[in-house]
Amino acid sequence: MTIEYLDLKDAYIYHPDVFKDNRGWFFESYSEKKLPSDVVYVQDNHSYSKGKGVFRGLHIQLPPFTQSKLIRCTKGEIIDVIVDVRESSPTFLKHRMIHLSADNFNELFVPKGFLHGFLTISDEVEVQYKVDALYNKESERSVRFDDKTLGIDLGWKGDLIMSKKDKNALILDAFLKELKGANL
Repeated sequence: MTIEYLDLKDAYIYHPDVFKDNRGWFFESYSEKKLPSDVVYVQDNHSYSKGKGVFRGLHIQLPPFTQSKLIRCTKGEIIDVIVDVRESSPTFLKHRMIHLSADNFNELFVPKGFLHGFLTISDEVEVQYKVDALYNKESERSVRFDDKTLGIDLGWKGDLIMSKKDKNALILDAFLKELKGANL
């Protein structure tokens, strides 16, 4: 098992040891002893996306309902996108894109105060993730991934399949004004 710390403060990729033989494989998808975090997870989420080009995000929960997430792709493959929106962070407004797939077994730890989304790059995708705070509808926000200030290039050629909520997401400036003074 290895932990790959990203160039975004507090975010990392967990590369588990996968034990394979002629019967299949086994790995520990979560161990509080092995992962470098004092996070206590309270909810597991599971999403299914049909078709290449589905984009979900960029999502965040506002205080006091902020969430850390431990994300893995259990079917298919995705490009996961995270953006640090913690005003006091040295990596404020920096983003990373990480390839997660059922085949690579990698998991992404997304700290509180990060926008999160993903793009499906296979026909069927299942994503499972743990969160350390319960969902609160009133505190959920979506930010446009294609806001020029963020500089995110998904590299996707063609139309994206998005929810109405994500199509009508906030531009970054409006989100940051709302966030002003919130303690992320």
